[in-house]
Parts: sequence; structure tokens; C-alpha cells
Amino acid sequence: MSEILQYIPGNSPLHHLNPVTKLLLVILIVGLCVMSSQIPFLCFLIVVLVFGALFSGLIKEIISQVPFLILLSFFLVLLTSLTVQEGDMLFTILPSTEPSVAGFGITLGGLLFGVILSLRFIVMITAFQLFVIATKPSDLVTGLLAFRLPVDYVLMLLIALRFIPSLQLEAKRIHEAQLCRGYNPGTGVSGKIRSMKPIMIPLVANSLAKTQVLGLTLDMRGYRARKKLPLHKLIFGAGDFICAVLVIVILATFALLHFIYI
Repeated sequence: MSEILQYIPGNSPLHHLNPVTKLLLVILIVGLCVMSSQIPFLCFLIVVLVFGALFSGLIKEIISQVPFLILLSFFLVLLTSLTVQEGDMLFTILPSTEPSVAGFGITLGGLLFGVILSLRFIVMITAFQLFVIATKPSDLVTGLLAFRLPVDYVLMLLIALRFIPSLQLEAKRIHEAQLCRGYNPGTGVSGKIRSMKPIMIPLVANSLAKTQVLGLTLDMRGYRARKKLPLHKLIFGAGDFICAVLVIVILATFALLHFIYI
């Protein structure tokens, strides 16, 4: 099982991009997908991200998240279809006793809204994952500090990102230890639910212990002294100018679909 949100070394152009360029590109893609309600444009962003993953050799990491994205999309579509009652009625669940009322069921508006929400989440999750796994932690800190973010917030974000793969590995070790002790939660959905309790309790306890060690480590390294260290220089190369062209293409597609063909 590969670690999620863990930096993967590589020599692709995406890895060598300036962290500020990658951060601006992610912000642009996430912002446009939130503002857009056009399914073709959201599909276009997904295609751009897939080609970026192929070009950088990170397509396996994106494919590994497909089952989670499909499950998330299914629940979003199901939730919006049952809660948003707009548009034509596609399927009636509870018929109304009054002839003038359509009743309760799945509507076209709710179904389309669920599809749009699913595509938005797919774009945001994929873009953020590509950004994190193709950016060194040191470059990530440099890029965030270039936007004049407080050091405390940058440190909290970096620690949170690093804790995610650490918690994943810790949960895997605890699960294997429980299996070695002969613990059998059963099969099916009920077995999966029962298997979470003996994993979550030691996982939370170990995480709290790690936070204490982390706090002591920060104090020992003089973090509270606020001593400024030299940062990496931000160098823009040919790949950054290619990303600028990509930004123009994305903005042109957004304007074309939202302001011209409306």
C-alpha cells in the first residue's frame, strides 16, 4: 500500500517547476472549478490534470485514488438527488396525494447538481494531490513563504501533510499486529466496522505521544527563538513559461464556455 500525500522523487518537468508556479496553477484550477458549473469545462480540467500526471510519471498514484473518487461521487450524487428537488422528475419515490404536486423523487436538477459537485471534488483532490506528491517539502515551504504566509501556518500545514502518511503506516502496522494476535473481526461491512475500534484507539494514543515529542523537538531546535534561515532561491525556467501558456489556455476555455457559448 503506497503512502498518500507523500512526496515522490522524480525528474519530470512537473517536479522541476518553481513551487510558486505550481501553487498558482493549483489555486487557479481550484478557483475556476468552484466558480464553474459547466460539465464540459470541469471535464476539461480533469483531462488537463490526467495529462499532467501522465507527463510527470505520477499516473499510478492518481489511478490508485479512483475507487475513493468513485465512492465519493456516488454518495454525492445520491445525496443531492434525494435532497435537491428541482427540474423534471426522473423517478418518483413517494407519490403525492395531490394532483398538482409532483411528489418526492429523483429530479434532473438534483442529479446534475450531484454530477457537478462530484466533478469539482475530483478536480480539487487530483490537483492538490499532484501538487503535494510532486513538490519537495522544502520547496513547499519556500513557495508558501513567498506568499508572505506566517511561519506558524506554514509549519502547521507541513506537519499536517507529513502526519497523513505517517498515520497511514501506523494504522497498517497496528492492523498487522492485531492479525498476528489472532484477532478476527469477520468479513463484510460489519467486519470492517468492528476492525476499526482496535486500530483507532492505539492510533490516537500514539499520535498524541508523537505530538509531545514533536513539541519538544521544536523547542530543542530553537523554533521559539524565531531565528530566520536562508531560503532557497526561486528560479523560473522554461517549464514555468509553458505553464503560463497553459494558464492562458485554461482561462480562454473558461471564458469561451461561460461568456461566449452561454
